[in-house]
Amino acid sequence: MEFFIGVVTLNFFEYFLNKSILTMQWSDLYLFSPLIILYITAAAGFVGWLRMTEHVMTSYTRKIFHFLIFSMATVLQIAFGLKTVLLFGIWTSLAVLVAVAKGAGHPFYEALARTKDAPRQTIFILIPLASTALGGLLSNLYFPKCAFVGYLVAGWADAIAEPVGARWGKHRYAVPSLFGIKATRSLEGSLAVLMTGMLAGLISGGILNAGSDKTLMLGLCCGLTGVLVEAVSPHGLDNLTVQLAVSAAVSVLLS
Repeated sequence: MEFFIGVVTLNFFEYFLNKSILTMQWSDLYLFSPLIILYITAAAGFVGWLRMTEHVMTSYTRKIFHFLIFSMATVLQIAFGLKTVLLFGIWTSLAVLVAVAKGAGHPFYEALARTKDAPRQTIFILIPLASTALGGLLSNLYFPKCAFVGYLVAGWADAIAEPVGARWGKHRYAVPSLFGIKATRSLEGSLAVLMTGMLAGLISGGILNAGSDKTLMLGLCCGLTGVLVEAVSPHGLDNLTVQLAVSAAVSVLLS
């Protein structure tokens, strides 16, 4: 384990130094930051309004925000590259950390804090935040051309699965969790992961100009990889595992 961590750490330093992905130009900050802040503020305000005013369940508001963030990260990655996604991730993380600092009663916090995670709601806001960032970094480190596919599958499939499970999930199964919080998923939610992952894969095939045959294979690959990995991933860590597994599987398929 220590050897693995050491190799990953060295690879991170080498990648950052050689590719200079952490070198932000002032023009990048001036150009993108106001638009990014506006988008995140609108997304956070929207889900906070849904939760506090319209009394929409957290299983919906949390995943609406999840969908909005992953979708925009995909657009930024394709259109402007990883630098802009990193900037987007920094501002998104700051917004979430501010909500966590404000705590219970703050609209954005309430939109993210699931009742079923009590009394560890804050922990299960921060762990997915960290796992999302790590999943994106590892995917770009090892599978840079396919990282955005991981964004789409993790962002869309997971965003659909939890509301489907909350509304129609009758066949539930236990999954590993942390801090003594019991966690379950449902077969109905997993089916949603499969179908949405396939859709994300088909769209990704078109973006990658993979050709019709490869695109169909890519759709199936994304759906199956997403549903299998999500089904066994510990509660709160699937943003990491699904992103990385899908990016790796697609990279192998297209090689």
